[in-house]
Amino acid sequence: MSRIDPIRLEVMKNAFDAIADEMALMLMRAAYSPIVRDSMDYSTALCDADGQTLAQGVTTPMHLGSFYDAMQHLMQRYAGDIHPGDVFIGNDPYVAAGQHLPDIYIVEPIFHEGRLVAWTTTLAHHADVGGIVPGSNALGAEEIYQEGLRLPFLKLYDQGVMNAAIWEIIGLNVRVPEMVHGDLRAQMAASHAGRRSFLELVARHGIDDVLACAHELHDYAERLGRAEIRDLPNGTYHFTDHLDGLGETPEPIVIQLALTIHDDTISVDFAGSSPQVKGGVNTPIPFTKASVYTALRSVMLSDVPNCHGFERVVTVTAPKGTVVNSVHPAPCGARGITGYRIIDAMFGALAQALPDRVTADGMGGSTVPTFAGYEDGRAFVFSETVMGTWGATSAHDGQVGVPHMGANQANVPVEMIEASYPLRIRRYGIVQDTGGAGRHRGGPSFIREYEYLGETEGVMSLRSDKRDFLPHGLYGGAEGTGPVNILIRDGVETVLPVLVTQPYAMKKGDVFRHISPSGGGFGPAAERPEAEVRNDLEAGLISEEVARRDFGLV
Repeated sequence: MSRIDPIRLEVMKNAFDAIADEMALMLMRAAYSPIVRDSMDYSTALCDADGQTLAQGVTTPMHLGSFYDAMQHLMQRYAGDIHPGDVFIGNDPYVAAGQHLPDIYIVEPIFHEGRLVAWTTTLAHHADVGGIVPGSNALGAEEIYQEGLRLPFLKLYDQGVMNAAIWEIIGLNVRVPEMVHGDLRAQMAASHAGRRSFLELVARHGIDDVLACAHELHDYAERLGRAEIRDLPNGTYHFTDHLDGLGETPEPIVIQLALTIHDDTISVDFAGSSPQVKGGVNTPIPFTKASVYTALRSVMLSDVPNCHGFERVVTVTAPKGTVVNSVHPAPCGARGITGYRIIDAMFGALAQALPDRVTADGMGGSTVPTFAGYEDGRAFVFSETVMGTWGATSAHDGQVGVPHMGANQANVPVEMIEASYPLRIRRYGIVQDTGGAGRHRGGPSFIREYEYLGETEGVMSLRSDKRDFLPHGLYGGAEGTGPVNILIRDGVETVLPVLVTQPYAMKKGDVFRHISPSGGGFGPAAERPEAEVRNDLEAGLISEEVARRDFGLV
């Protein structure tokens, strides 16, 4: 049992959380690129001296759960060579426990009276890090060497002295160096702010008290996690989900798991998942673990602290060389879609044990369109993480206009896109008759149309999913609908794959239309109250035909 006053521990927990959130807000306000500043595809965390996460910023859970593995790589590489004024940079999945190459870590140690006491950590998805596809989400890459600039953990600053060579190498290898350099500086600003705030906390409470509370917070999170798991029904729950596959002739990629609840522990085994593929959807094991932690943390009823202690009660195993535990040189530029599917598969397994705590299947994470080209001799790259629609739950209809739980991100505002890039958003709204029918209806699809306005030819690449394997319903709820991806040129419509392995040329006036997947329903549609069906009809979410056919409205 803890000998620390619980009120004091709660105060300190919130202080740690406030530092991580301050870093997140600082990074958002200082960032240059839309994918960081507007989509908020980044993460921040405060770690203890051992690299264990103490607090997570209000950003992307699928990033944050892998920080511990990255910190272990960094600390082993630089054991005995970590000093005040150092700033570390890295991104490689295989030598730095990175996630994919666009996600670059900036990490800074915090010293107090010559002693290493904590770390500030930031991770941001950069607009471009080179490679064969602008935006560096190369679905068609066959090995990681094609995906862009690879960085082991290096000292960007060594005891306060900048390593100019690293800055120059980065600038020469990316298409939009101003944005990449600007976002790196934003990460450093956030890191410095976190270090300053942590030392202010130490000045108020004393280093011994702060470190004692940090240690106790991990133990407290572990105790809460174990108590939650003890309330769950023991057993092994299986689920299999799929990625549709790559390119024009896709072959399904299997995500298979067995989730075992035994007393106060949970183990998740991915045996049976597909071997790693020659395409950018492979997932390094730290990202797989982070996705598992995200799903489990979301069904906990207690306010379990978002720190490493919770992760102690969960074991994740996956065969090496599979799509969920890739090994060098497997490409992983678009590994995010696999992480989303891991969370969806976790929910499929958890639904068997906890039907009232999970949603039916949703849109499956973000669609990522990327437009790139040259305007007036200068390169531009625009990517966004477009989401989001959820499946229904036992308590309410599927939500729309919210992110997937794996990534607390946002769609870039239309005005920001049109002001900064040769693009026009022609349409953005809800699509009628798309949410899966049920006692509670799945969230509807939304449509977003991009018109290319560039005077010179550009390119467009795309990551989406769930056309062949539709979002499933739960307990009698109907499936949702799949995505629609269409390129319109001179009035002729061409249906695109869900995972585009070769970018498409974009000429002035071309239009890309994306309709997202919709959410699955929960419970039989015949049990939906008539008043709610009429409300959906009046709101334009469903047509009269669907009201009659699926819900029996007279």
